[in-house]
This record gives sequence, structure tokens and C-alpha cells, in this order.
Amino acid sequence: MGNSLRATFKPRIYVACLAAYNNGFLHGAWIDAAQEPWSIYDDVKAMLAASPIAGAEEWAIHDYEDFGGVRIEEYTGFERVSALAGFIVEHGVIGAALLDYYSGDLDEAKEAITDRYMGEHASLADYVQEVTEETTTIPQPLRFYIDWQGMARDAELNGELFSISTAHDVVHVFAGC
Repeated sequence: MGNSLRATFKPRIYVACLAAYNNGFLHGAWIDAAQEPWSIYDDVKAMLAASPIAGAEEWAIHDYEDFGGVRIEEYTGFERVSALAGFIVEHGVIGAALLDYYSGDLDEAKEAITDRYMGEHASLADYVQEVTEETTTIPQPLRFYIDWQGMARDAELNGELFSISTAHDVVHVFAGC
């Protein structure tokens, strides 16, 4: 696989103390999201203990970064935050792109990368050509008449394949459902 899969992601969340926020203070912390949920919670407890408002207990996620196109809501659970971040850190750009493709559905993204990933290619048409030439004997006089782009389009339209582009000339191909 190419290096396009290895882009570094460091997902993190900004957790704010609501007691401080409601009293006109901005107090919170950026927390590494790619850790166990209880570790995230421990970091939140430490942030709350350092609050300018004594006895602060309530918090909310006010910002996040490096989650690709996945949206993290104000009260997203730490288990979900940790799982999403772990997947993105493990799989890099393609992990983030898959989560975006599946609208944040982590189970679908995991299944796609584990069971249906066909590799990285310059285009979907290149993949279709490669597979066809490996599995079918094509007479030399007919090679120039094959519409690889059309075959790729048809495979995508009928659900046999889908692709995710992560850079110019970098297409990740997946078998359809």
C-alpha cells in the first residue's frame, strides 16, 4: 500500500468546564481522544479539579480536531470518541475517509477496511482493468476496444464496487455490500 494510508492523525477533543463557562470563565482542556475511555474521563476529572469554580462537575465537548469528516457532538460518549479516534489513528486518511463515507458508522467502516478492501489504485478503471486481465484472456486485437472507464462506472453503479479518493491518482477500491 502507498504512503497515502499513513498520514498522521492526532484526534483530540476540547472539553470545557460548564460551571466556569456559566460564570464567564473559559476553562477547559484539549484531550487526546486516541486513548481508553476511562483515561479520557480521568483527564476530564483533572480539568474539572483545576476549575476556577470550586466543586465543578459538569463538562461538555466544545471542539474537536483530526476526526476527518466525522462530527463529534457536545455530549458524545467517551467510548464512541475513543473508538472513532482509535480507528482514525490506526488507518489514517483512509480510515477518516471511510468514516466520512459511512456517515460516522464505525461498524460499517471497520467491515469495509477488514473484509472488502481491494487496494489502492490510480483509478477505479485501472482496478477493473487489472482484475479483468488477471482473470480473463483477452485477445490482443480486442484490447483497444474495451471501455475500462465504462466498466468501472457500471461496477460502481450496480453496487459491485465503490471507491474513495484520498489524493490525486489515489483511489481506494472496496467490494460493494
